[in-house]
Amino acid sequence: MHPLDSIFKPQSIAVVGASRRVGSIGRELMHNLIEYNFHGKVFPVNPKADYIHSIKAFPTVSAIPDPVDLAIIVVPREEVLGVIDDCGQKGVKGLVVITAGFKETGEEGGRVEEQLKERVKRYGMRMVGPNCMGVMNTHPEVRMDATFAPTLPLPGRIGFMSQSGALGVAILNIARQLDIGFSFFVSMGNKTDVSGNDLLLYWENDPETDLILMYLESFGNMQRFIQIARRIAKQKPIVAVKSGRTPAGARAASSHTGALVSAQGLDVATDALLEHCGVIRVDTVEELFDLAMGFSKNPVPRGNRLGILTNAGGPAIMATDTAISLGLAVGKLSERTTAELRRLLPPEASVSNPVDMTPKSDRSKYEACARVMLEDDGIDSLLVVFVPPMMISAMEIVMALEELRRQFPKPVLGVMMAPEAFFQELNQKHPGHMAIYLFPESAVRALWALERHRQWRERPLGEVRRFEVNRSVAEQLFRSVRSESRRQLTAHEGLRLLEAYGIPVARSVVASSLRELDARARGFPFPAALKVISPDIVHKTEVGGVALDLRTPEELTAAARRMIESLGQQRALEIRPPEAAAPAFLLQEYVRGGREVILGMTQDSNFGPLLMFGLGGIFVETLKDVTFRVPPLADIDAEEMIRQIGGYALLAGVRGEAPIDFAALAEALQRFSQLVEDFPEIAEIEVNPFLVFPDARQFRAVDARVRLAD
Repeated sequence: MHPLDSIFKPQSIAVVGASRRVGSIGRELMHNLIEYNFHGKVFPVNPKADYIHSIKAFPTVSAIPDPVDLAIIVVPREEVLGVIDDCGQKGVKGLVVITAGFKETGEEGGRVEEQLKERVKRYGMRMVGPNCMGVMNTHPEVRMDATFAPTLPLPGRIGFMSQSGALGVAILNIARQLDIGFSFFVSMGNKTDVSGNDLLLYWENDPETDLILMYLESFGNMQRFIQIARRIAKQKPIVAVKSGRTPAGARAASSHTGALVSAQGLDVATDALLEHCGVIRVDTVEELFDLAMGFSKNPVPRGNRLGILTNAGGPAIMATDTAISLGLAVGKLSERTTAELRRLLPPEASVSNPVDMTPKSDRSKYEACARVMLEDDGIDSLLVVFVPPMMISAMEIVMALEELRRQFPKPVLGVMMAPEAFFQELNQKHPGHMAIYLFPESAVRALWALERHRQWRERPLGEVRRFEVNRSVAEQLFRSVRSESRRQLTAHEGLRLLEAYGIPVARSVVASSLRELDARARGFPFPAALKVISPDIVHKTEVGGVALDLRTPEELTAAARRMIESLGQQRALEIRPPEAAAPAFLLQEYVRGGREVILGMTQDSNFGPLLMFGLGGIFVETLKDVTFRVPPLADIDAEEMIRQIGGYALLAGVRGEAPIDFAALAEALQRFSQLVEDFPEIAEIEVNPFLVFPDARQFRAVDARVRLAD
């Protein structure tokens, strides 16, 4: 047996806190177990009642003469620990703690929850909750509705986990209205023991579960989630709503990367994480159900070419616009298909995709035209739109499509812009019907999700390369910085760090004074660049701390004097603190041309290291043309990061420009990822700009900021 079988496939259940009082959780939970016809024994536990629901009650769990697999606990918080002890002594292995009042209420509740966690572990139990709505298993050999939800579930092949109990009640109600059934439904509550990762693993090989839906408010073990979800999403679609789109507060950051993550909040990290795992994220519960209908009632498409069949032009135009914006293609019909459609339809009909049959089209026309389009090898999925005219039944159209979708291994989705009474009748008379939507945009989003899942399934996992690097140089750098009680590396130290990991950098030397700068300039190749070095300066261009394309030693000296004067004025205006250290200078080779990109990393408090790539330069915070991932980066992850930025076309070359060396850039990203993994003490790192060229030998990092953790 799986350790969670005691919770999800019990043969006997004790309801601790079962009640006769109508409207109480203990009474409703007992009622649902009986009403849904649980295929096992149910034992009410209540010391003040002899019988509940005509079933003999017991004062404690230990007083039950039979073995008990699962205990559902619905008692006041102060009684929970005692019930746990009683269950442990009885040998109960599964718990569902409905009771609230734990860490969600503050410090005192949190302390009690820690005691609860310790006792569950001591007795070798597994527990869902506390502060949850309960669990369901609709399998015909189990039939367990161990919740207090007012709506009994429909059986299906969807595993649903929700971190919100109240939302779970609404979800079950809406699902029944939409003819969506579940294999399992789990309200996780505080996730003190059984986590979302545990449920994913439980459903991974469950033959009754084909689709996993998640409503999440927080992640636990993020790295474990990545490992599990990336593997499962190759076989079963995972669709998630992740709430909490804004951070509690923005933290101060000394780099563009930190500023961007703080501004965009947890949403950035969540998007990066879920995309990295192949999990499809949606914004609303409504979209979650739209995708659930599409996945649960259709096969995965062979490609992204969509066919649209309609009796009204407007909805077809909306569907087309949505499809194109999401990256789907409106398939080109073959000449044979076009000719057959022309034969079937009146002269005023449009026989190019989208096919507009005109409002007079009845069941026979829909059935014949849909069949012709499904037979076309250039169409991977079909969207059928019906706006009900007088005298033509929407139900008849659906019945015709039901026949066809059983004959063709292609997704067939319907848009029926019909009154609510039609959907109620459809659910009552034809349960298990095809996926039908009220609006075309919703249906197209579901088709997009099906196509995205296909791409993820066919996408190779890629290779995480380990490069030969000079790790000892990096370790020595960090020891030196720590010995000086610093957390911020100088620009020169940052470039040395990158160079140790094989990332090409501009040739540089450091001078601590004008006299040393003059000496360093002898023999240094011109043109050159000069930058001020000071731990008190974050953005050097804002204080006049950068001079480029210096052609002679005289120009170099003049630029250095201007910087000293500018910094003195900044200090006088209190833009720099009076105690700020005297600046040094970084003399660099001046790298002409190239296209500027940025490599960055910040440590997110929830997700750990978060890698960033995008167009670089001084406008990075304004344009925000960046993508995020979590390490480690496989080669395919690095390639996708590059392709997904809006400015990809600039890197590919415009107006006759040659494309940059994308393979070399992907390798630089992977080396950067390895650096971040090797040194978790790096709090933030930013390489901006990193100049890239068609020839990888010209690649140069010209500035780097690195901050170590406290």
